[in-house]
Amino acid sequence: MHLDSEYSCAKPDTVIHASAIDPTLKLNVAHIRRFTEATSSALRRHFNIGADGSGQDIVSVISMGNYLLPVLFYGIVGAGGVFSAASAASTPGELSKQIQGAQSKILICVEATREVAVKAAEEAGWGKNGGNRVVVMSEGAEWNLQVVGEDGSLGDNLVDEKKRLLWRKITDRKDLENSLVVLIYSSGTTGLPKGVKLSHRNLVAEAIIPGDMFKSWISTSNPNFEYRTIAHLPVAHIAGIQGYFINPFYQGGTVYWMPRFSFPEFLAYNKKYRITFFFTVPPIYLLIAKSPEVTDQFKTLEVAISGAAPLGKDLQHAASAKLGPNCFISQTWGLSETTGSATVMPLDMTDDTGSVSPLIPNMLARIIDDDGKDVKPGQPGEVLVKGPVVCKGYYKNNAANRESFTGDWFHTGDIAEFRNGMFYIVDRKKELIKYKGLQVAPAELEALLLSHEEILDAAVIGVETEDGTNEVPRAYVVADQKKIGTEAIVEFVKGKVASHKQLRGGVVFLDAIPKSAAGKILRKDLRVLAKREKGAKL
Repeated sequence: MHLDSEYSCAKPDTVIHASAIDPTLKLNVAHIRRFTEATSSALRRHFNIGADGSGQDIVSVISMGNYLLPVLFYGIVGAGGVFSAASAASTPGELSKQIQGAQSKILICVEATREVAVKAAEEAGWGKNGGNRVVVMSEGAEWNLQVVGEDGSLGDNLVDEKKRLLWRKITDRKDLENSLVVLIYSSGTTGLPKGVKLSHRNLVAEAIIPGDMFKSWISTSNPNFEYRTIAHLPVAHIAGIQGYFINPFYQGGTVYWMPRFSFPEFLAYNKKYRITFFFTVPPIYLLIAKSPEVTDQFKTLEVAISGAAPLGKDLQHAASAKLGPNCFISQTWGLSETTGSATVMPLDMTDDTGSVSPLIPNMLARIIDDDGKDVKPGQPGEVLVKGPVVCKGYYKNNAANRESFTGDWFHTGDIAEFRNGMFYIVDRKKELIKYKGLQVAPAELEALLLSHEEILDAAVIGVETEDGTNEVPRAYVVADQKKIGTEAIVEFVKGKVASHKQLRGGVVFLDAIPKSAAGKILRKDLRVLAKREKGAKL
């Protein structure tokens, strides 16, 4: 990202970021440049971020949606640091594990996440009240960064607009390709969350390749299009980082920031700010399709994209009918490891066959069987991809790199078919559970359950909700029900993990967890059991 790029549609007076609650709180490109350079200087002067070279100092951030958050992102990268966001729903224990795994230099929060940040820092051994390494960022009209002192009070504003650190312009291709600017945590399939390393090249490629598809459509079919989107997804996920921090610069339009998702406010803001473009997840499209509150709030919407989980054909049509007159929802597919979208529907095309669109330009894909051989078109297999949006591997995790990469090819873990130029995701090889687009690693919940003295063994799978639009975690446990019951297990988990990881799928008691000879949990057997249980209820 470079503020002077000739390819960016943003001009110095273009408003890029604004508060949805109070649109007088806004930042144009000129503001962003000034605040970014001052922030980079503050991070370098006070915490030595980037002093020993770029891509080494991890700055962790736990925040709600905030129109000033992008300034922090640009400031961290501009100083030579690495931006690493944590879910705002994290518990102190979860956040502590993340900052220890990342070896974070500092932790930046907002007032609403300050208590969790301080506790996490203390758990990580940083010292009382975070040992002067927890920083609170402002959310109002002024741009402030203040250290939490050892007595719990806030210090002076570290940002001095008279002191600037200019953004380093990188022109060396290898430097851009191998840089580390974002460390995003993606829940593992067989272990705890892994740090995905994203480079300048990854982020720029993900902005430009789909972005040029949009620009081509605008120039040929829609010359009056004005880009306006709404930030309502978490910035701890690639959709928030790429979609809200970076793409709007390239498209030259405004992001209106919501602090947290609320459907009534989401409707009101779409109408008030005449939103023209958004990417969101199937549960929100379900609300749009089913809610009688939806009338004309989306009449200005021209581009609607769905991702993070499959969108059924019926829901795709029902939600599209509530949007702008010529707006039909398209589906995209990708991962944190592909910097977001690896497939995108060209804007002059529509598809309602359940596909997740064609591969984006400059990318290659293969579909292989269990023996690593390419399958014939129309046959299912695991998708492998390579190209400029594929991440630079996992942070300090050679075992994960060996498992996920064969040369330049990245094993996505998703099972798909390729038909008529489109990809169809038919299953997930990975065990990841996705609840409302948020990732839940079964291994994390299993480890937690096994920490309880009354639980002898445990396995967790995702089960579909009754409306078929979500997956929720269900625990299968081996335990004496006289000593511990379902409610006690649910409550035990509730107190230790974020809301999206709760056992909404319930608890089932078994005599033994099905396992292979090598000791691996046979989740397919549990899925069969879950389907049988579902059938018995019908």
